[in-house]
This record gives sequence, C-alpha cells and structure tokens, in this order.
Amino acid sequence: MTPPVEKRILLGLTLDELTHEVMALGMPRFTGKQIAQWLYDKRVTSIDEMTNISKSNRELLMAHYEVGRSLPVKSELSKDGTRKYLFRVRSGGLVEAVYIPEKDRATLCISSQVGCKMDCLFCMTGKQGFKGNLSSGEILNQVLSVEESASLTNIVYMGMGEPLDNAAHVLSSISVMTAPWGLGWSPKRITLSTVGVRKGLERFLSETTCHLAVSLHNPFHEGRLALMPAEGGMPLEETLRMIREADFTGQRRVSFEYIVFDGVNDSREHAEELARLLRGIPCRINLIPFHQIPDVPLRPLSAQGMELFKSYLESRGYVTTIRTSRGEDISAACGMLSTKEQMAGASTSLSR
Repeated sequence: MTPPVEKRILLGLTLDELTHEVMALGMPRFTGKQIAQWLYDKRVTSIDEMTNISKSNRELLMAHYEVGRSLPVKSELSKDGTRKYLFRVRSGGLVEAVYIPEKDRATLCISSQVGCKMDCLFCMTGKQGFKGNLSSGEILNQVLSVEESASLTNIVYMGMGEPLDNAAHVLSSISVMTAPWGLGWSPKRITLSTVGVRKGLERFLSETTCHLAVSLHNPFHEGRLALMPAEGGMPLEETLRMIREADFTGQRRVSFEYIVFDGVNDSREHAEELARLLRGIPCRINLIPFHQIPDVPLRPLSAQGMELFKSYLESRGYVTTIRTSRGEDISAACGMLSTKEQMAGASTSLSR
C-alpha cells in the first residue's frame, strides 16, 4: 500500500511564498494575502476556517497543504509563575518554550533547533546532541500556540539550539513576525542570542533590526574555548569585529550574556579583560547565575561574588545587571532546557 503524501505546511510562509504557492495551483494572486491574514491575524488552525476563500479552492488547498498549528503536549508551572511548554515537531522530536511573566512584560523564550551542535559545557541542550532544525512554521507555532500568546510583549530566541546555525528558518520566522501582513511585531520586541555564527550573524545584522545578545562567558580565548567549543571556529574577536562594524546607532541594542562560575571566570583579571574587550561598544552586560546540571564540574558563584563582579564593571562605565533566576524548579532556567529525559514519556495531550 502506498503511504499517503505528506502535506506541506502553510504556517511560516511569507506573503511572497504564499502568493507563489496559490498561483501555482491556479488560484488568484490575492488569495495569498487572504491566507496570510487567516494564518497570522486571525490565527486559524485549519484551512476550512478560511471562509472568504471559495469552498472549491479550500478543498484544493486541503489536498496539498495543512496549516501546521499544534498545541503543546505538556506544560509545567513554576512556583514563580514561569511556565515551560513542551512541543512535538514534525520530525517527531521535542522542543521546549518558556513563558516568563514580569510586571510590565510577558516574554516567551523560544527554541530554534531540536538539540544543539554547540555543546557548551554549561548547557543541558547540547548534552542531548543535535537532532535537526526547526522550520519557520515550527518556530512560529510556539509563539501562536502557548496559552498566553495574545498577551506576549517580547520574544527571545534563547531556547534550545543556536538560532544562527538555523539562520534561514529563523530569519524567515522573524520576517513573518515583524511584517505588517504577518504578526506585525516591532523588531525592538525581539532579541536573538548567539554564540557568534559568522554567516548567520552577517545576515541577522543586515536583514533585521532586532536586538542581539551574545553568549560570551569568558573574555579569554582559551577560557572561552574550554566552556564553548564553538570558540575554536567562531572566535569572539571576530564576532566583536562584526558588531563594531554594524549599525547600532538607533534603538537597536546589543548585550552580552555572562554566566559566572565560581573559580572559573569570576576573577578581577576576567572583569578587567571583559571591560577592555568591550570598550567602545555601547552595550549592556547581563550577569547570569549558573544553574547546576548533572555531570558538569562547574559551581555557581555566591551572591556576594556576583555583586563584586558587577560593581567592577559598573565602575568602568558598563550598564550591568544580574539576571533574576526564573523557573529553576521546573528546569526552565538559563542552560537547563533539555528534552532528553522526556522523549519517551511525553503525553499526547496538554497537561495543565
């Protein structure tokens, strides 16, 4: 018996792509704009809901396509109000997204890959290996399908995976998110975090005006290499050169993420080198507490040590914050996202 042909996904396609697809099926050009409105403004979950498209054309679309929306298969609520969602993607893999409520912000941290190639020592995601890239639609599905979707104020590409290792699909999702025919978000509400993938960073800096966050974690080459193998092929020096040459004169911001480890990257010498390295770059430095993960010989720095490190950087003129830990009790905090233990046991219905 011949297996059924897998339908293509509409979610994630740009207006130009939707227009091309419908015209290839013999439909009027304006049908592409109608579909975009149904997908991104009205947020429908089935083609049959697109009622201003003729029934015959809806049937034709349904023969070849599906919307591509899917609910999370599980959610967990932290004692601090953070909620972690588990999504199953088309390949069968699982990814996590994290909703972080604050006084005046509602942030969703989204994933871009199943697993990660970067294998940073301090991150659980890399420990499960790399299983594949998410499509633009699978990235956007996280934004559209969490319970808090309508109230979100900010999106951060800081979940599972290295976003710029999946630059084509990530940039396509940003295009949909910021376009007037898409979700209509301001680029200033979106931040992307990267270790510094050169070609992807070139595209991100030239094709978007979204905020950039660089995972730095050690200002010395050898020290960063020990924590982040990607430093070998994508040295921080090159990333900083690209940032210095980019246009950050408007509202666009660049920040540097620095997880502080006791006895590893917390010395006065580290602070001095970090201050020297970033000299001349208008930026914010975010100091992040380390969250212990299994089989990793790193320890978090004390609160007093974090304050001392922060004070030195502030004395050198840098806006420096210590990020508040959120969702640690449900393994939703920075560096803790991983579906390795959940692959076999994910429920098929949303757990509330």
